Amino acid sequence: MRDSKYPLEKFEILSFLITSLVFLFFLTIISFIVVGGFSSISKVFFSKEIRFSIGLSLLTATISTLIAIVIAIFISFYLEKVKFIKSPIISTIIELPLSLPYLVIGLSLLLIFSSPLGKTLRNMGIPVIFSPIGIVVAQLTVNLPYAIKLIRSELTKLDSRLEFTASILGANRTQTFFAITLPQIRVSIIIAFALCWQRAIGEFGATLMLVGITAMKTETLPGAIYLNIATGDTDMALAAALIMLFFCLVTLLITTILQKKIKVKSRYD
Repeated sequence: MRDSKYPLEKFEILSFLITSLVFLFFLTIISFIVVGGFSSISKVFFSKEIRFSIGLSLLTATISTLIAIVIAIFISFYLEKVKFIKSPIISTIIELPLSLPYLVIGLSLLLIFSSPLGKTLRNMGIPVIFSPIGIVVAQLTVNLPYAIKLIRSELTKLDSRLEFTASILGANRTQTFFAITLPQIRVSIIIAFALCWQRAIGEFGATLMLVGITAMKTETLPGAIYLNIATGDTDMALAAALIMLFFCLVTLLITTILQKKIKVKSRYD
């Protein structure tokens, strides 16, 4: 508790005012979604379009996030533990999409899969453009650099003495990774999965560019908001937004609980 003999400084007062204004601003945003969405939420259960968008969002987000996390584990392991080629260029190229607008990523994907490669995949029964598979590709491309950054940052925090001891006892690098390294970051991997899944649910820019937004075909929850606003159905758009807000809230609670678990565990290690 602050001693009353020491008055608040100008910087502290300014910090309080800025915090209060930003809090009220975000509270207003959330309130509009909650109030407007609740008044129309009952319509969701009777709307095939919204039910379809929920199912498609959950399916594509889960698939793309699972793929992203698995790939991210291997890449993070290579960048931190193997490093055949010790060059910052590899890390820079992998992390660069984090700074790119998603529309730019979507445009690049559209050009790639409009090429003979995309036509070959379509002939093989794997259509990407204007199909749900393209949604998975867009979400994966957007989320993979983020997943790598999260898991890689956890690998850098690990105590390397356990891995060194395992190697002295005769364990090879693969055995050490699965027996020592991976168990130490399993909670962090779950957190990374939750955060990436949340981002995949809300991904729109790259998806819009690659697959478009077609009702009952490539319509995710963000796509449903976009289409309903375009047709003037603000109530249904707010209902879809409320569902997305619920998913984000659940994810936030899960990650907060897991992060506290990591902090408590680190105190006793």
